[in-house]
Amino acid sequence: MLSYPVGRAGSEGEQRLTHSLAVDWTGDKIAVLTFSDPQRENQICWAAVDDIASQLRQCREQGARVVVLASGLAGHWLEHAWLQDLSNGIQGLQQTGSGAGWFSAMDELTHESVISIAAIAGDSSGGGAELGWACDLRIAEIQARFSQPEINMGLTTGIGGCSRLARLAGRGAATEMVLTGKPQSAQRLYELGAINRVVAAGQSLHAALEMAADLAQKSPLALAGLKRILANNDKAALGTALRYEQEVFQSVVVSDDAIAGMQRVQSGYDQHKRRHPVTSPGA
Repeated sequence: MLSYPVGRAGSEGEQRLTHSLAVDWTGDKIAVLTFSDPQRENQICWAAVDDIASQLRQCREQGARVVVLASGLAGHWLEHAWLQDLSNGIQGLQQTGSGAGWFSAMDELTHESVISIAAIAGDSSGGGAELGWACDLRIAEIQARFSQPEINMGLTTGIGGCSRLARLAGRGAATEMVLTGKPQSAQRLYELGAINRVVAAGQSLHAALEMAADLAQKSPLALAGLKRILANNDKAALGTALRYEQEVFQSVVVSDDAIAGMQRVQSGYDQHKRRHPVTSPGA
């Protein structure tokens, strides 16, 4: 199993923790996690990522259908790992937390029963950006920039800065980002497919909540099935992926939600009242 080097986890009394993590609910299906650490400019210490992973799990267990990950610090979304913790772990010295939260958070963001949305209002780098690449959807404000600066620290990416980013933005763009460490704009990454929507400054959370409200009304069984298909597609050859897609489809199509949904939509077609008309590109 992959893991970050772990030294001795320190208590709050031994190492001052400066981050905060607020959890706000919109109804009983949408949870918003807002991370802030002004002292470290949203660099993520081990205690912070442990807290993020724990809160993501608790939200899922409490019934969240959609989780929005946001920042409360102007100019920054989630930034790279706090390097003191990483360095201390390698040397067997005291850390702020276990660091296992990096992997637990990834597991929660990709969990099939929850849709994860990154509401990105500022710059994101390193491990923070990798948490964003793990989310199902990314909404970024126009001023946001993204970077994988590990090369400038004599490091490689460790939790998706190559693997997930290459799948999202393409091999060429990912190669440039990880080899040079230079940032790319939200607009550029939108054009490459790594960002789902670019919005005006100050609008990322609003746009994410609008999307979350729509997703929370959809069939949970179908959403989970689609997440499994997409995840399998990342790992399997095309033929295997297509067979798996059909297997999941067959398991979902017989559900009560699917049958009711088909009947509702067909009725709309029959009455010439399509609920969501198809529009031409750019319309």
